Amino acid sequence: MNLAFYIHIPYCVKRCGYCDFNTYTPSELKIATGLSEVSNSYIDLLLLEIKQAKAQVGSAFVPSIFFGGGTPSLMEPSDIGRVIDQIKQEFVLNSNAEVTMECNPDTVSRENLAAFREVGVNRVSFGMQSAVPHVLATLDRTHNPENLLQVTTWAKDVGFSQISVDLIYGTPGETLDDWQKSIDAALALPITHISAYALIIEEGTKLAAQIKRGEVAPVDDDLAAEKYLLADQAFTAAGFQWYELSNWAKPDSLSKHNLAYWLGENWWGAGPGAHSHLNGKRFWNVKHPNLYKEKIQSNLSPIADSEVLEEIQIASEKLMLSLRLPSGVEKESLNQDQISELSDYVESGHLDLLNWNQGRATLTLEGRLIADQILRQILL
Repeated sequence: MNLAFYIHIPYCVKRCGYCDFNTYTPSELKIATGLSEVSNSYIDLLLLEIKQAKAQVGSAFVPSIFFGGGTPSLMEPSDIGRVIDQIKQEFVLNSNAEVTMECNPDTVSRENLAAFREVGVNRVSFGMQSAVPHVLATLDRTHNPENLLQVTTWAKDVGFSQISVDLIYGTPGETLDDWQKSIDAALALPITHISAYALIIEEGTKLAAQIKRGEVAPVDDDLAAEKYLLADQAFTAAGFQWYELSNWAKPDSLSKHNLAYWLGENWWGAGPGAHSHLNGKRFWNVKHPNLYKEKIQSNLSPIADSEVLEEIQIASEKLMLSLRLPSGVEKESLNQDQISELSDYVESGHLDLLNWNQGRATLTLEGRLIADQILRQILL
């Protein structure tokens, strides 16, 4: 069977104001020596969990590895290489496997990008978010937007043929002109993949508190659809094809790892708070790095809890994920109520009429703008 790997690196130099991911700064973990001192010992824990995965799963082919976080580029290249080598030792890493590492533009140099490439990383994804300084300031991002051209050029120069950037639209105070500047700046980079996500204000984040106190204006949801259309038009004109609601890629540059999630395939998440999916069973690790360390060092499983998905859950998740893709869902997999409800969206132009008549429900561009609404209606 195939088993993708997600490797969680839960460390950041600073917590961004909008972030609610399972990440920690040195001060939060009371690390006085800095994150460079953490790299080696944390990687040792990951290697032990990968061995646990082998004991539970047995043999498997690995089509992709994704180092996410957090800020994986804070780790030493040699330590990232140790994880890749351990996966190779325990499983079969496909010859064409995709090995992605998320990078903060502030945390890489030409030299360490070359070193990451040397140890087996073959795809990098940079957290660009915006090209506009006041938008980055609202998001609490620390990098200079001008750095993106430098770091992506370095990545290309040292041999990365797959380079992605992440953008966020809908930040409080971001105008349509600001968003257009970010789109134009991204398309000027030597990249093969773009993700563009609408900002979600999560409870408990610094940004949510600032909005609640009136220090930052609330998100203007009315502009979100217009910003999505601007992005899709520009990305398409530049040769990027949408292959998931928030993702566009040049030909042969679709993310294998992301597709594993969206197609409901098996993956193992290693590290604190990481989630896994294995043959209809979902499980997740303890969240805090210190508790994760205690579990692993005691030769215990770090899994906090699990659930076996019922058939109706599996079908609902498949529908939810598949409709986000250009291929959509087969009508024969839908019940009569869902077909009836979706027929209304065909008539309104939100689902493609030709594909519907050929047995598939696929979103039009207008349908992509209200995909969540469509899914809520047919899944309730």
